[in-house]
Amino acid sequence: MHRTTTAAAVATLLAATALGLAPHQAQAAPATTVAAAADASSQVRFHDIPGSGGITLKGNVFTPAGAESGRKYPLIVLPTSWGLPQIEYIAQAKKLADSGYVVVSYTSRGFWLSGGDIEVAGPPDIADVSAVIDWALANSPADADRIGLGGVSYAAGITLLASAHDPRVKAVVAMSGWADLIESIYSGRTQHLQAAAMLGAAGYLTGRPGPELKTLLGNFLGSRLDREQEMIEWGRQRSASEQVDRINANGAAIMLGNAWGDTIFPPNQYAKFYERLTGPKRLEFRPGDHATAEGTGLLGLPNDTWTNAHRWFDRYLKGERNGVDTEAPVQIKSRSDDGYEGYADWKSVGAGGTEKLALTDSEHLFANVDSGANGGILLLSSALDQFVKAPPIASVPLLPRAFAAVWQSERYDRARRIRGTAELHTTVTPTKGDGTFVAYLYDVGPLGIGKLVSNAPYTFHGKAPGQAFGVDLELFSTAYDVPAGHRLALVVDTVDPLYIEHNPIGAQLTFSSPRTDPSYVSVPLREQ
Repeated sequence: MHRTTTAAAVATLLAATALGLAPHQAQAAPATTVAAAADASSQVRFHDIPGSGGITLKGNVFTPAGAESGRKYPLIVLPTSWGLPQIEYIAQAKKLADSGYVVVSYTSRGFWLSGGDIEVAGPPDIADVSAVIDWALANSPADADRIGLGGVSYAAGITLLASAHDPRVKAVVAMSGWADLIESIYSGRTQHLQAAAMLGAAGYLTGRPGPELKTLLGNFLGSRLDREQEMIEWGRQRSASEQVDRINANGAAIMLGNAWGDTIFPPNQYAKFYERLTGPKRLEFRPGDHATAEGTGLLGLPNDTWTNAHRWFDRYLKGERNGVDTEAPVQIKSRSDDGYEGYADWKSVGAGGTEKLALTDSEHLFANVDSGANGGILLLSSALDQFVKAPPIASVPLLPRAFAAVWQSERYDRARRIRGTAELHTTVTPTKGDGTFVAYLYDVGPLGIGKLVSNAPYTFHGKAPGQAFGVDLELFSTAYDVPAGHRLALVVDTVDPLYIEHNPIGAQLTFSSPRTDPSYVSVPLREQ
């Protein structure tokens, strides 16, 4: 956890160093001006910015070179990601300023030298965005009629929520963020252990978690079911999906970007949110893990996500006719191919129909033992898939059948291009009232080595032992090409390091396929 946080901080420090900023300058006194680059094409000034509730936010402001007196420029506000300081966006802020924007970035409250406690995109964070906008309008040549918000991860969640509360916002670019916090880290009623633990550890290392966050983390990681509804309500208050009507009423142009393998904010929740937006919108999905799609752009390197972010701001804050609004609004890149595919909407992604893998054999397994099938390691496994096409693997024939249920298709005579969200429908009979299982979809080659296509956890509580019940489970959305000669396999086991499991000692699960309600996996395919 410490290495992950440190690596992210180092990346931003490298970006600052490349642009002529020493690390100590990120904490400079108010109104300290330094050159943003050797050619001094734009200038950055570090400021103490008044936040909501009387706290001070550490920020920096880029203004276009040679800004004309009396002229107004479009404003972009960039809150920082979880655990990162105000220099996170130095490289991108400079590029935006060089193209004619006033750019204000600030360290989110509760982190580093900014005041307050970590509120996890709570009302004070949303009020901070409006306070920063007010300050920028009063202290820079920012145009009140052309205001945009953007950012990665934590900032993405904050900016989406802010667009629901501040009608001055005209455009948002939310990268690797969440729209539904519960669906992100509590999907299938299962705690995403590594994600929550990493965020909690990074919060303690780089900031000041408030009393509410400390209590919630303890309840969440401690599986306090008596506090479950309270935690769900807390998450809903921090979810843009709960405020989509206000976002639509305000009319901001929303661009969403995420990675297929994001182990903190899986893509399903972004896709569902996108479908509910009624204003100008764009959805981009690429291979990778949390924030890896945007990472190189933070160093100022060529980056598709940031390039399209700039185009989005140019279109909706400057009015440029650059074509970003005439392209297919859903743009995805397969994990198996380098090209982009455009679609009219999310429903069209799997418009080639569905292929069902029948789960006809009844499978019985013992809980509490990791079979060897798993979703990988937070931040690492999907990044390896992105850069070297090496997703988590398992030898499907060698999986111990006492601890893993396995169903396989026939070998395919032609490639299958999986696009969208696979769904599992099955019947489960437990020996205990509580339990957890994880479903994995694998691409299995001729030697039996399975490459992970998707997965998802499912937890139940309060069921009658020995009584069957139906399960419908969405796996995490993806775009993956299964080669000809391979087959698909569904594997189910009960232990995965990514998640907290709730299987009592001695628990057993039976997966069956009643004649009146057969079990299957429905796999969405791209049109051939």
